[in-house]
Amino acid sequence: MNKPELLAPAGSFEKAKEAFIYGADAVYCGTGALSLRSRAEVNNEELAKTIEYAHSLGKKVYTTINIYAPDNVYDDIKEQVKMLDKLRVDAIIVSDGGVVDIIKEIAPNIPIHISTQANTLSSHTAKFWQKNGASRIILSREMNKNDIKNLINNIPKELETEIFIHGAICWAYSGRCYLSDFLANRNANLGDCAQSCRWAYNVYLEEKNNPGNIMPIEDDQNGTYILSSKDLCLIRRVPDIIDMGITSLKIEGRLKSEYYVASIVNVYRNAIDDYIKDPKNYDYKKYLSELNKVKTRGLTEFFFEDKNNKDYQEYEGKQYNPEYEYGAQVIEYNENKSTIKIGNKLTVGDKMEILIPNKIEVKEFTIDKMYDVETDEEIETVNPGKLDQSVKIKLPIKCKEGWMIRRKK
Repeated sequence: MNKPELLAPAGSFEKAKEAFIYGADAVYCGTGALSLRSRAEVNNEELAKTIEYAHSLGKKVYTTINIYAPDNVYDDIKEQVKMLDKLRVDAIIVSDGGVVDIIKEIAPNIPIHISTQANTLSSHTAKFWQKNGASRIILSREMNKNDIKNLINNIPKELETEIFIHGAICWAYSGRCYLSDFLANRNANLGDCAQSCRWAYNVYLEEKNNPGNIMPIEDDQNGTYILSSKDLCLIRRVPDIIDMGITSLKIEGRLKSEYYVASIVNVYRNAIDDYIKDPKNYDYKKYLSELNKVKTRGLTEFFFEDKNNKDYQEYEGKQYNPEYEYGAQVIEYNENKSTIKIGNKLTVGDKMEILIPNKIEVKEFTIDKMYDVETDEEIETVNPGKLDQSVKIKLPIKCKEGWMIRRKK
């Protein structure tokens, strides 16, 4: 049984560090305005640091130049490719054939991964991309497991495949969306999506023969988020995915927090390793229980199991978890008083959970005392008043720098 790569999002160097701490084999990140997540860009200095750090661990970094590129950006693309070649990036994720040609010309040694934006649905298309220089195909999210199996069985063994296993789903076909540009003048296919599908909308009915007579349609309290989807979650299908022989399992979320990245990566790292170790006793429920503590929207398997599945609409439109939230990050461990960087308000008596790398089980504890980092005086409450707001507490187990602590609301 082949062990697939676990690929995590990294919108910053710190997110990349968290992904590696919690078990990612590789991370992917954008670089400036040539990525489909321009607000999650990593500057050249951070990217160099991320690649150096990853390679020191024997891990990989993939970068994205996955916009559909007009002619006026190709000079920038050429400079970007030259820079990525110098930094020894492990692959470039691309959706535009013109960009593929530029990479082959300027940096022929950099592997090319074809983005899900290219909508690869068949073995014929996958082989086309391979003939034109691709070493990996990121498959379209609209495929179900039978489509994926058929594709894998009909492509050369050396051609790698990658699928999304967790994260946001675009309401349009694999991200081919113009809604954001129309409503907010922010082009999704040039990396600046305003996520208009997540907005709340009022729906009205107007009588054709009586213009101006507007009547609101009120189906129920959940009827306004008519475009928003649930988040993809394939934790239950990890055995099927591994058995298919897919090369890389990808988590979406370059705009998400370090806490989110650490939490999701840790769950899937354990799920993959546990299934490979003991295939007969895979129990997805314990992993799903952890994912439920992090989710901010409903979860769906989308079309993976059934192309007729209709359970992917997010009618509530919520963007938060009602039971748990990010608590803190371990900065320095000390047997008596450890320093943690807080992410939300903490109070003596709060119930907390430590996320332990390579374990699905968390360590629960209650904050019994807190100390000011500067005066060492006991305090009852601390609020995140500045970027690096810290506090000292006693931790119940030995922790390492970067470990995440969750707070039960």
